[in-house]
Amino acid sequence: MTTHGRPILQRCAWVPPDDPLYVAYHDEEWGVPERDERALFELLNLEGAQAGLSWSTILRKREGYRRAFAGWDVEAIARFGERDVERLLGDAGIVRHRGKIEAVIGNARATLALDVPLAELLWSFVGGEPKVNARRTLGEIPAQTPESAALSKELKRRGFRFTGPTTCYAFMQAAGLVDDHTLDCFRRSG
Repeated sequence: MTTHGRPILQRCAWVPPDDPLYVAYHDEEWGVPERDERALFELLNLEGAQAGLSWSTILRKREGYRRAFAGWDVEAIARFGERDVERLLGDAGIVRHRGKIEAVIGNARATLALDVPLAELLWSFVGGEPKVNARRTLGEIPAQTPESAALSKELKRRGFRFTGPTTCYAFMQAAGLVDDHTLDCFRRSG
């Protein structure tokens, strides 16, 4: 199929074709294996911020989050105190939810307390390599898996917050620990 002489790319059904930000996120980032510590920390916390909201809201506030949380510098965030929380509660560039803001700070502290690098811990739940799933439709993609439940349990044990099994599965998809691009999607890797 083509339009104006260009092929129409088939994407996962969750991508609104008329939203350039969503299309770019799907085409360039979602499901691409990420091993950079800062990028993984960002995605984990953005997925936590998304809880109860649309991903569109978080995508549109992503740059605000980067500004508000020191470019996702874990050491800098871990030093944030109550004055920073109050400042962030007034920042329209992020979701102004005390629990979610405090979770990012707590997650930075939990990251610094890890006995292994964050990337190593996260990737250990898929054996170090992306798990490619064979899903035909959006309806076949689960909200959580045994792996995301195990990751959630371990993160919570280590002091992380806003990391439930569903949030962890969304993170695993976003960071490419799992490839849930549907079989008809041009981004599918397997």
